[in-house]
Amino acid sequence: MWEKIWKTDKIAYGGDYNPEQWPEDTWEEDMRLLKLAHIDTLTLNVFSWAMLQPSEDEYRFEKLDKIMEMAKSHQMNVCLATSTGAHPAWMARKYPEVLRTDFTGIKRKFGARHNSCPNSPIYRKYSVRLAEKLAERYQKYDNIIGWHISNEFGGECYCENCEKAFRVWLKKRYGTLEELNRVWNTAFWGHTFYDWQEIVLPDRRTEHFSENETMAQTISLDYKRFNSDSILDCFRLEYEAVKKYTPDIPVTTNLMEGAYKGLDYRKWGKYMDFISWDNYPSNADSFSKIAFSHNLMHSLGDGKPFVLMEQTPSAQNWQPVNALKRPGVMRLWSYQAVAHGADAVLFFQLKRSIGSCEKYHGAVIDHAGHEHTRVFREVAQLGEELAKLGGEILGASKPAEVALMFDWENWWAIEYSAGPSKYLKYLDEILNYYTALHRQNIAVDVVGEEDDLSAYKVVIAPVLYMTKPGVDERIREFVRTGGTFVTTFFSGYVDENDLVVIGGYPGKLRDILGIWVEEIDALPETKENSFVYGGQTYRAGMLCDIMHLEGARSLAEYQEDFYAGTPVITCNSFGQGQAYYVGTRPEESFYGRLIEEICQKQQICPPAETPLGVEAVERIRDKEHYLFVLNHKEGVEKISVPVACNDLLSGKSYQEQEQLELAAKGVAILKWAESE
Repeated sequence: MWEKIWKTDKIAYGGDYNPEQWPEDTWEEDMRLLKLAHIDTLTLNVFSWAMLQPSEDEYRFEKLDKIMEMAKSHQMNVCLATSTGAHPAWMARKYPEVLRTDFTGIKRKFGARHNSCPNSPIYRKYSVRLAEKLAERYQKYDNIIGWHISNEFGGECYCENCEKAFRVWLKKRYGTLEELNRVWNTAFWGHTFYDWQEIVLPDRRTEHFSENETMAQTISLDYKRFNSDSILDCFRLEYEAVKKYTPDIPVTTNLMEGAYKGLDYRKWGKYMDFISWDNYPSNADSFSKIAFSHNLMHSLGDGKPFVLMEQTPSAQNWQPVNALKRPGVMRLWSYQAVAHGADAVLFFQLKRSIGSCEKYHGAVIDHAGHEHTRVFREVAQLGEELAKLGGEILGASKPAEVALMFDWENWWAIEYSAGPSKYLKYLDEILNYYTALHRQNIAVDVVGEEDDLSAYKVVIAPVLYMTKPGVDERIREFVRTGGTFVTTFFSGYVDENDLVVIGGYPGKLRDILGIWVEEIDALPETKENSFVYGGQTYRAGMLCDIMHLEGARSLAEYQEDFYAGTPVITCNSFGQGQAYYVGTRPEESFYGRLIEEICQKQQICPPAETPLGVEAVERIRDKEHYLFVLNHKEGVEKISVPVACNDLLSGKSYQEQEQLELAAKGVAILKWAESE
């Protein structure tokens, strides 16, 4: 239960507050305004390293002491950050080896943030020391409900520190140069290594045409793994430092972008006490894509709670066009996060800065400095609602019978591949299937390749290009015992080292799917094929597998080109289950058709039927059911409520099948209890 991890009796509400950027005589007015908005949680000390440590041997905590005392006196919970996302200027001047080297080989100077080499002994020494001093100093503050390590870890470094550490990492992974040469296929182009010191980092100076194009895929793939592990080590070192003095306070770091490509978040989730992430969708993102990010984040902790650590109350500042969140959208997206499992709603930022690159990023307290703004009124309304909800939803889970497989190493390997098409993007293919499920209100768990599949009726693994050890066995057992498996073109091609599995595509999945893929045709953007499925003609684009049946039955055939009449969609009976193969990238409407048919066969039902654009998500705690109904459309929409229930937000009661009317961007949380 959530209460055992983050000690609060309600959905935490607040966000990043930076009083150190303001005169002290403004702090009390800030507290008045934040209380007026029902803010109860402050994320403090995110970028204060320079203030806390002005020189190598000097630490000054006087201002932070005042801030911590102010938070305590105003009954504010604190998520206390360690400040290590940006090292101070003296460190860069005295120890230039702490600075990162970029992809082109240019050594950075002091500036920006996340400019510290993750393998720098100096950075690790002083970041850990600061984290430990903070934990020691503030360990008795009972209003600290969480530790926030650094901030939005990310980026890469190609300096000498990293090159040396990479060789150590490789020795640990492969043991011998003989094995490394085999896995890296170094006989190609005469790349054979005879000494560990000959190994260099893959960057623009060595193996890469560009950041996403490499001549040695496995070397670049291993660098991605290494870099993610190196940065994770920095998090873990600070984690242990604060746990030394505050073992009972949970620790997190704010992940970003949902599907952030640079770090293997599934691996990171194992070392976080709770998962947190920053939700900053682009203006063009669909609400299904936002929902996917929440689902992905929730999946990382294997049942651990997760929180919405950052979102903007109004405008962002880094999009090409920074449109305002329209009235109601902030509330709608906040409840969407809660619907998908978040037990906190936090903002960046609580007060707008007056300088630098985030001065026009939205905030609860605007530059006007008072409560008489639209944004403040919306924030206060949501705060009042969350206060009334109290602990109603905390600890409620979101059960799912469908799993969608998502893997970072698979993502890296696919987009490093030299062919078959530069237009193949892993996340796009994942979202094609997720969106079809989400539009039908089918609950989904986003799982990793190593996860147990036995709890699900359907498992979907788009472009499962890399089959790591044990993955095919788990899928084989899942289908054999009655599960339905769905995968696509460009699946089963390589092992965990990006070496092709010999014997024909789709490699280790071939017997499960009952097909042999002989060739794959890459189509330019201006060309399409087509197929007929269930009496409907669908376009086929980007990639077209040319395959032979080996036990599977064809559900649709190509209509054009020299492979007209050959299978494009297949289904294979395997044991008690079935395995579907989609050999092309169909048009959008096909995914909905296929998902609907599969879910009907497996008797997987949504919690409610809604019009397109209205999302329905269920959370359950014991025998209590909470159905979130979210209207993402611009007009009024109606649904029939599935059972007799009460709306926790409006206070209205509904009978079974009674019409619920939702205003544009409106939200309802319907509650009922299972009958005995």
